[in-house]
Amino acid sequence: MKSKGRGLQPKLIAVMLLLIVSLMTAVGAFLVRGVVSFYQDQFYQRMQDVFAVQELADDLRLAADEEGGAVRIEEILSAYAGLLGVDGASRNYYVLDGRSAAVLGGSDGRTQVEATPNIVTALNGREGYAVSRSAPYMDVAIPLSGTKGSYVLYVRDEKQTVHALNMELFAIILEALVAGLAVSLILSLLLSKTLVIPVQSLTRGANRVATGDFSQLIEVRSRDEIGVLTESFNHMARQLRETLEEIENERNKLSTVFLHMTDGLVAFSRDGAKIHYNPAAERLLGLSLEDPGLDYGAIFGPLESMETILALKDPTVFRAERVIGERTLEITLAPFAGGEGGQGGILALIHDVTQQRRSEQMRREFVANVSHELRTPITNVRGYAETLTELGESIDPGDREHFLKVILNESDRMTKIVQDLLLLSKLDAGETELVTEDFDLCLSARNICDAMLLNVQKRGMTMELETPEQPVLCRGDRARIEQVIVNVVTNAIRYTPDGGDIRVRVGQGGETVWISVKDTGIGIPKDDIPRIFDRFYRVDKARSRSLGGSGLGLSIAREIVDRHGGSIEIESEPGKGTEVTVSLPRQGKGGEHP
Repeated sequence: MKSKGRGLQPKLIAVMLLLIVSLMTAVGAFLVRGVVSFYQDQFYQRMQDVFAVQELADDLRLAADEEGGAVRIEEILSAYAGLLGVDGASRNYYVLDGRSAAVLGGSDGRTQVEATPNIVTALNGREGYAVSRSAPYMDVAIPLSGTKGSYVLYVRDEKQTVHALNMELFAIILEALVAGLAVSLILSLLLSKTLVIPVQSLTRGANRVATGDFSQLIEVRSRDEIGVLTESFNHMARQLRETLEEIENERNKLSTVFLHMTDGLVAFSRDGAKIHYNPAAERLLGLSLEDPGLDYGAIFGPLESMETILALKDPTVFRAERVIGERTLEITLAPFAGGEGGQGGILALIHDVTQQRRSEQMRREFVANVSHELRTPITNVRGYAETLTELGESIDPGDREHFLKVILNESDRMTKIVQDLLLLSKLDAGETELVTEDFDLCLSARNICDAMLLNVQKRGMTMELETPEQPVLCRGDRARIEQVIVNVVTNAIRYTPDGGDIRVRVGQGGETVWISVKDTGIGIPKDDIPRIFDRFYRVDKARSRSLGGSGLGLSIAREIVDRHGGSIEIESEPGKGTEVTVSLPRQGKGGEHP
């Protein structure tokens, strides 16, 4: 838990810095005030000393008695400019009219000056030596009367020298302040290292222990009371860490299993509220278990009541199956006892048995299909064989030859079924190695179409082959891919009425090559297309058997195409025909190169 107040170290540093700033501020204010006072006192004392010179006073009085005395007075003041400190910039003198204060002459050529309190005093016949600390200037006004007129001798200083001295002083004070702050910061850090850091270390250690972190011990830096307290605290932390590590390890194991297990798990309290659940439970149930309204009754209430489950005795559990969407779930409900003072509750284990049930159904269908496919030719063979045996030599030679052909055809049919089953078994087990090579898909398609052309012509059908001018090179097991093409083309011929059309196209695009077979046959209903690749599946079983189909050709074709990293797509409309497109990667599965 973090402390809500400030630490001792920032407070100590802040006090030290504030002390230095306050001290330097007071010293700076005192120095600035002293410089201003000294400069002003020096100015007024200098003016009084200069104007008290008897020779200057006599010259000024004589000049005042002359006609146009202002010019003479300006010459006299110019002669005494050095003693007055007049520099023509910051400090200047002026000769003013004694009645209107108009500028009659001056050291900087100004034609008008501000009527300051000292000028007003001089106009009234008194010397103006008034001092103003806040005014941005210093001035002295001396009245001068003669027989030819009255004048005011006015000296004004703009305090530029004072401002320059203050700026120099401010720079010195600022440098001293920075140096003082640096020194105080270093001193405060050193002081805090001695006094504050041990306390802070102990505080941080206590906070870590409060949050369950026992991984770090506090360094013992002294042998005083704080050091003894630190050693005692470290010993306590070690004991707690050793005790909690075992508990933490077990908890982590259970948490990892709970989070990543494929089965869903939901725990309920005795009142039906959810206690824990894992992501698999949400995924399998298709619910957001964060909803507080989903309690035991809403989720598993239709299976069995809470009272019944809580009344079960170990090791008895309740099992039931529930279908949610396309999933079949096996749900196991069992009560669990709480710890000391605990209430216990119900634990629900959710296991997805969809694939298991689907596999069982497929196994049953497969066994039934194999039995049915083999029973028909076996029955035919047995029937004709028994007839030949019973009739013996009395049977007509023509009938004998017919019976033997039927037996031979049915034997070939059984052989074909067994061979297809063995091939599918090898493909499923990955025991069939692909002999990859580069070959022209156009050439393969042309050879296959040429081989089947006679059969097509016998039935009055037309077969059109469209290939690009350039070879369509493909890398794969040529024999297996040609087996796929033969199967697709054979199906097109088999399920297209006499006089129909078959169109075979070969093409390529990007890193894919394809072959498309389109017919004008009976077509496939939309609902049957997803199952068309299932083993022994036929849309019209009677028609397929009469045409010689085993129901395994497309299954084998898809397995071969999948082994090559390709795909088979079927588009069909009943009564209008079917189009089968086989797509293959140009460089083989995984982009293999020769």
